[in-house]
Amino acid sequence: MNRSSATGSRPLRHPALRSAFPAAALPVAVLLAFALAGCSDPDGGGAHGEPELGEVAVAPATSSLSMPLDAYTDTDAETVRMGQVQQRLLSRCMARYGFPYEEVRPSDPAGAQGPEGRHRALFGAADPVYAAAHGYDMTAGKGRPVKPPAAPLSESATLVMHGERPGGAQGATQPADAASEEEAARVDSGIDFGGQKVPPGGCIREAYRKLYAPTKDSVDLLFPFGLASQAHERSKDDSRVAEALKNWSACMEKSGYTGLKDPYEVVQTLGLEADPGGPKAVTAAKADVACKREVNLVGIWAAVEKAYQERLVEEHAETLALYKKQREVRYKLAAGLL
Repeated sequence: MNRSSATGSRPLRHPALRSAFPAAALPVAVLLAFALAGCSDPDGGGAHGEPELGEVAVAPATSSLSMPLDAYTDTDAETVRMGQVQQRLLSRCMARYGFPYEEVRPSDPAGAQGPEGRHRALFGAADPVYAAAHGYDMTAGKGRPVKPPAAPLSESATLVMHGERPGGAQGATQPADAASEEEAARVDSGIDFGGQKVPPGGCIREAYRKLYAPTKDSVDLLFPFGLASQAHERSKDDSRVAEALKNWSACMEKSGYTGLKDPYEVVQTLGLEADPGGPKAVTAAKADVACKREVNLVGIWAAVEKAYQERLVEEHAETLALYKKQREVRYKLAAGLL
């Protein structure tokens, strides 16, 4: 099975490698990519066991990585936009009950990452230029948006916003809620205000349901994220990733950083939390990235994770197709509200 590379480079061909380069002259990363490209699991890449890999790119830039589930997940900018839509729906609901509501603007999308940056930190530090400049500080250059404190709500506005009376007695019956807006039409919240029924869960839940769960067959917003997380967890246990991590750990030890099992524990293990962009962090991050490139950790791990995602996409094709249609409906709603 031959799949396109995350970097768009041509597949590594065994004969070409043998004829063009003596094995001893090839970098470790190239040899690993060559060896792994043809690896398959004992079950032949079936529903169980380790999946067969396509091409394993050599030290790919994380900005170039793409995964099958990307087609079902929003970029940072799209997430900000949908947050604005949800706030607009909340404002409209509150207005029905006579309450002006100042929309809370989500973080400025200008600093958000587009599709090319969504996997930048998937395998920890990976960009040599960024590591040399900022170490492990993933927020460098973005700034931290300061949100003004929201105006306190009156007791009546809180009732409408959340659909529950403040200071309810402990052990009292939980306020009514609904999983979808379709179901909400048949649920009595038990709360009236100004001659109108407050929606189940209040305006805050109504806004969410109108955007993400309008009908009873609405697919959970986090469904694709859950599949991506599942693929990532499976990839961490894959023997090919385990071997690459072992090689990365050995490389880091040679650089003076002992006891590291995976890239996610570097900052904590080395005590860099207080200053992730400081000199010590920069030195460690440069070694980290260099070791990743030496053993091709990103190329191997990305190929393995992609294979697990492809398997999950195939297994959940029907649900994902429905999710994608519903996502398009959300975008149309957003276009009409913003």
